[in-house]
Amino acid sequence: MKIVFTTRLPKEAFVELQKHELIMPELGQFQEAELKPHLQDADILVPTFNYTISSDILANAHNLKYIAGYGAGYNNIPVGYCQKHNILVTNTPTGATEPTAEHTVTLLCAIAHRIAELDRKLRQTSDIRFGVMENLGRGLYGKTLGIVGMGSIGKAVARRCKALGMSIIYHNRHRLPLEVEQAFEARYCPTLDELLERCDVVTLHLPYSADVQHLIGKRQIDKMKTGAILINTARGGIVDETALIEALKTGKLFGAALDVYENEPDINPELKKLDNVLLSPHIGTGSLEGRIVMGQEVTRNILAFEKGKYEEMDLINNI
Repeated sequence: MKIVFTTRLPKEAFVELQKHELIMPELGQFQEAELKPHLQDADILVPTFNYTISSDILANAHNLKYIAGYGAGYNNIPVGYCQKHNILVTNTPTGATEPTAEHTVTLLCAIAHRIAELDRKLRQTSDIRFGVMENLGRGLYGKTLGIVGMGSIGKAVARRCKALGMSIIYHNRHRLPLEVEQAFEARYCPTLDELLERCDVVTLHLPYSADVQHLIGKRQIDKMKTGAILINTARGGIVDETALIEALKTGKLFGAALDVYENEPDINPELKKLDNVLLSPHIGTGSLEGRIVMGQEVTRNILAFEKGKYEEMDLINNI
């Protein structure tokens, strides 16, 4: 089979696929014009989570049978088009879990204790003051964490934040079994509004779809506690950045930490001006170990596809 990768990835993750023809850019990622000729006779496409695949580019991929998405999200893949044209689609939900949870908690601790802001000021100015009541952040012990989307990543975040001494509440489309709630000492909120009203920290871990565009907007932010913290390592479109910026400027929110953005890779310049927002460039799974694990998950999906064992694949569409 001919397998085309949109992006340069660690080759050690794909050793078991060496018998196939593997097409991968030497550096970075293919531009769309470079990708098109490779897709004309490709059997499998492996796009990374930050690479948008349009239905137009797939129109000439006449031999394409399967898109093996690299990443937990799949809003970069035209799933409806694939369903119509009998193209299977998978993602890598497992490999993204632990790295994203680690990054979420890193962002949380850093914004709560103003680490990036104070580091920047120490380097750039000589008038930062040392003192008992200077440069105060927010403690996390004993505070309430609200998790919106209690899937595998949400649970991994809950496990870590429980160790920090935080109380866990969550909102999900479906309530988790009682034994799972007990394992994480997590309480269910039937409505998002209730969660927002009760939490000191809100962290987002739900997949993107049109239904959750601006799920966190002005009305929802107004529901949050004054001085609360918002963390988003899910997808940028879930948060209305205009409303968020206003809340950060007025002090309604103590701070926000973002790994994803509405118009990624472009970042609203107003966010860059604010000291109480922490920014990272969509690196929730950005460790070498995490990248290799995700690649191995892609390999596992492709091997299952090759053997016709569709029940072993991380399918997100059913054709």
